[in-house]
Amino acid sequence: MTARRDYQRSDRVGDQMQRELAELIRQEVKDPRVGMVTLSGVEVSRDLAYAKVFFTQLGGEAKGREAEQGLNHAAGYLRRELGARMRLRAVPQLRFIYDDTPERGARLSALIDSAIAEDEAHHSGEPPPDDTGGRDDR
Repeated sequence: MTARRDYQRSDRVGDQMQRELAELIRQEVKDPRVGMVTLSGVEVSRDLAYAKVFFTQLGGEAKGREAEQGLNHAAGYLRRELGARMRLRAVPQLRFIYDDTPERGARLSALIDSAIAEDEAHHSGEPPPDDTGGRDDR
């Protein structure tokens, strides 16, 4: 038996919620803490009671945490509007979470680049390896 996960209703609802929330946030949320956010994913519980909404925002982690507070403050309003647009019997409770994956990826990439540069500098300062294998055949 294959251990694959079927595409469930909660996944479909999450995809639709992501599209609707992106539009709602762009058009309706006037909180100055919430700038240009990009929704990176929505995880909806199997019983459709809760939804974690992951987002990114330019400006670093401090700006992202401010936006997180603003979005969680507007969660009730967004939930009500979402219910009207999606016609769900029960609209999941929304929890917005700042997704710092892009920043972590950039830091990791910078670390890798510096390690490569350090390694290249280390090897360029050494004489080339001896081709004779330590023997002197003269």
